[in-house]
Amino acid sequence: MQNSCDLLVMNASAVIPRVGIINNINIMIEDGKIKSLVSSSNDVSASRKIDAHGKYVLPGAIDPHVHYGVYRPINEAARTESRSAAVGGVTTMIRMLRLFDGYSSDDNITKQLHASKGNHYIDYSIHASILRPNQAMDIPYLKELGISSVKVYMNLGADLNRIHMDLEPDTYGLRDGLVNMTDELMSSILKEAANVHSTILVHAENPVVCSEQMRKTKEKGMARLEAWSCSRPPYSEAQSIAKISSLGRMGGCGAKLYFVHIGSTAAVDAILSEREKGQSNYYIETCPHYLTHTTDFGNLIGKVTPPIRSKSDLQSMWSALRNGIVDTIGTDHVANRLDMKLGKGDIWSALSGFPGIATMLPVLLSKGVNENRIGIERIAEITSYNTARIFGIYPKKGTIQPGSDADLTIVDLDLEKTVTPDMLQSYSDYTIYDGWKLRGWPVMTIVRGNIIMEEGQVANEALGHGEFVPRPVANT
Repeated sequence: MQNSCDLLVMNASAVIPRVGIINNINIMIEDGKIKSLVSSSNDVSASRKIDAHGKYVLPGAIDPHVHYGVYRPINEAARTESRSAAVGGVTTMIRMLRLFDGYSSDDNITKQLHASKGNHYIDYSIHASILRPNQAMDIPYLKELGISSVKVYMNLGADLNRIHMDLEPDTYGLRDGLVNMTDELMSSILKEAANVHSTILVHAENPVVCSEQMRKTKEKGMARLEAWSCSRPPYSEAQSIAKISSLGRMGGCGAKLYFVHIGSTAAVDAILSEREKGQSNYYIETCPHYLTHTTDFGNLIGKVTPPIRSKSDLQSMWSALRNGIVDTIGTDHVANRLDMKLGKGDIWSALSGFPGIATMLPVLLSKGVNENRIGIERIAEITSYNTARIFGIYPKKGTIQPGSDADLTIVDLDLEKTVTPDMLQSYSDYTIYDGWKLRGWPVMTIVRGNIIMEEGQVANEALGHGEFVPRPVANT
């Protein structure tokens, strides 16, 4: 009797986290789920068969750090940025959502969920930013909606806000409201999140240090990309990591902390120091740009917060990634355009942030795997498995096993392309990788059994296939 399925991925080298690479395996997919892994496809009938010979099949990439719906309405931004994600082999994206009123007030969050529905090519979820004291009280309500992670911006304290409009005209849309991340507010967030087992994403920078260093750097007349790093020194990150850890200990919270966009040796060392004190529930995310760019880049389009750092920091991040110290990769993707990004043409007026979701996997495959810095198994861990486990969507996502969502990214390690903004299909019209030759690209993106991207082309009819993923999800 023949086995049947909707989609069959044949002759695959499947990279299964914590299992290894299984060569010449056939992945049966039915009703959006992985039905079975079989050694032979001879007795399998399928509506469509894909020959993955010579390619690796990864669990669908998850980008846990994406900013969209900032400069355009979410329904418009979701279409372009989820399309760009699909180009890059990403099957789930987690949005940083910022609202300045309470999340439960006037159906704020439900309006966002409604506007998002039907406008994504890939699956999506949400981190809720806590910017005001009343929002901390909304954390249990958010958990009921399936939003089990919140973000704190330690960089937004009263001292920095005092000069915010002068030195930092826009931080991903945060200029629209005054944010004062006091110790009292952070302690409240730590307590509320711990009570309902929500994860806290931490942007760790000391606003007092940044304020003073920004003033000094500007007085020196520095205006290049290096000035941005000088104005937000790595030790400000380390100080904030120590501070939030201390607040957590004093409150006896035991909160789960996920440190976003870590790109400096000082920040990594500070987190490792806290882990050595018993903080086992601390996680580290880095971004591709901290693995590829330094202040020598020079171009204003490289302005990001925290800044790209030195060559020594870059080497440290690769070492931390290779040695298992770094847990995940997030892109900190921001969908802005070049005429917005450059401001008045100086480092102080330029916007912070740039696009990156479509180049995450190509960068890791090219600079990581093909240059022998990390193995393909590590790629599956840091782009999918670890992320799914930390944010409560494993084993629905993050692996290749029967019962899991059929989210797959097929990659060709030998495929070389020269990066252009157009090929990334984002709202953004530039990229920090413009003109780079990268070897190793996704050639197919499959979300719950549906082929969303094939050979760089996104299926128009797939718009709306992406679904909201509430977290945590029940085991499948």
